[in-house]
Amino acid sequence: MMAYPLLSIVVFLPLVGGLALLPFWKREGLARWIALVTALAELAVCSLFISRAGSATTGPSGFAFLFVEDYSWIGRLGIRYTLGLDGINLLMVLLTAFITAIAVLVSWRGIEERVALHFAAILVMETGIMGVFLALDLVLFYLFWEVMLVPMFILIGIWGHGRRIYSAVKFFLYTLAGSLLMLLAIIALYLIHGAQSGSYTFALPALLQTHLDPTTAGWLFAAFLLAFAIKVPLFPLHTWLPDAHTDAPTAGSVILAGLLLKTGAYGLIRFGFPLFPQAARASATLLFILAVIGIVYGSWVAYAQRDMKRLVAYSSVGHMGFVALGIAAWTPLALSGAILQMVNHGVTTGALFALVGMLDERAATREIDAYGGLWGKVPMLSFFFLFFAMASAGLPGLNNFAGEFIILTGTFPVAPWAVVLGFFGVVLGLIYVVRLVQEVLFVRERTAMPLADLSLREGALLTVLAVTALYLGVHPSPVLELVRAPVQLLSGGGAP
Repeated sequence: MMAYPLLSIVVFLPLVGGLALLPFWKREGLARWIALVTALAELAVCSLFISRAGSATTGPSGFAFLFVEDYSWIGRLGIRYTLGLDGINLLMVLLTAFITAIAVLVSWRGIEERVALHFAAILVMETGIMGVFLALDLVLFYLFWEVMLVPMFILIGIWGHGRRIYSAVKFFLYTLAGSLLMLLAIIALYLIHGAQSGSYTFALPALLQTHLDPTTAGWLFAAFLLAFAIKVPLFPLHTWLPDAHTDAPTAGSVILAGLLLKTGAYGLIRFGFPLFPQAARASATLLFILAVIGIVYGSWVAYAQRDMKRLVAYSSVGHMGFVALGIAAWTPLALSGAILQMVNHGVTTGALFALVGMLDERAATREIDAYGGLWGKVPMLSFFFLFFAMASAGLPGLNNFAGEFIILTGTFPVAPWAVVLGFFGVVLGLIYVVRLVQEVLFVRERTAMPLADLSLREGALLTVLAVTALYLGVHPSPVLELVRAPVQLLSGGGAP
């Protein structure tokens, strides 16, 4: 427990900032600054946790806690308000605060209508995502899981492009269907645990002690897996993602790729595998197959895309396939690589979506065939485009290489065939990235377009992202050390 409810502050500070924006719906300049100050304040509060990163104590059921808040909420039903922070979700909390600040800056000039509502939706969504990453009570987790869907639905539906209503509804229906099945599984687990122990509770540490027969565990795990696999997304449940990314505003795409996809992978790590270990092990081969198909299929389809935003969206399917591969292996090394890759993907793909949005603002098109010769016209924008494209392709020394290499190394003793096929996906990824860079930056200009180079704001946010990607690629050991204790405890690798 803490003397000050810092975890609650982290969860609800963005909500307070979002609500504070609503009275200023006609004062667009002030609304932007309120949103930015709130996002930066949230990042500053989250950064306070780093100083305690080495002081974790082993808590119940294999958690190495840094901070805990635990209060009775609805006592008659055994629902508690429990938040907990360990090394794994500390990374996710920092990533959430960081990417949200980037999303606010990306939207600074691109959104001209209903500005206050736009930034309020971003901040309310941050509250939902923070709650998902910190909740240790399954009802609380489910509540935040649903809360984060509504602002994204609003972002796509109001400020999106193309078939924005279709994409928003498709995103909402896919995720809601999985969520409802997960809710049924949560209630079933609650009733089974209560019948066994006489204590009806939704607290995760208590539910981890529930004894389940293989059939029941398999069905409950399937419900959790479906909800999380839709969000990752795993093949063939990925079809909502390209549409949502293509039609979302730039900030929506940055948050969707950088954060919302990570909630599915985090759910598997925190809830799915620990609650149903036998069912998870029995499903490992299926997960390996789906992960490998996602890696190869995502890269193959990305190569066929002529819309840059859709290309980056399909690349996300491939990159998140590597995360799923590491989770399926469930070894300390592979799981550490998966967590690192969640952070890497958030930084790299978020930056690529930001860059595509910047080009779209300037040229009013995302078609690859409309560009060419950018290296000589907008050198700073072209440099960052090349940098993050190479990071996405897994260039050694940049962040994606570190994550993917660790995942493949940790998975090889468990499933060497999956590693070989996954490496084939890496090669395909390099092919489509090199083609993208060649056609956008270096071929002769196809259409005469007077483009402006990066503004100070755009250059600053891309520089921060680039430094982060370089640091994670050259020196990932602090991140790996941060997750070492909880990963070893979760994966059964022994005492830290």
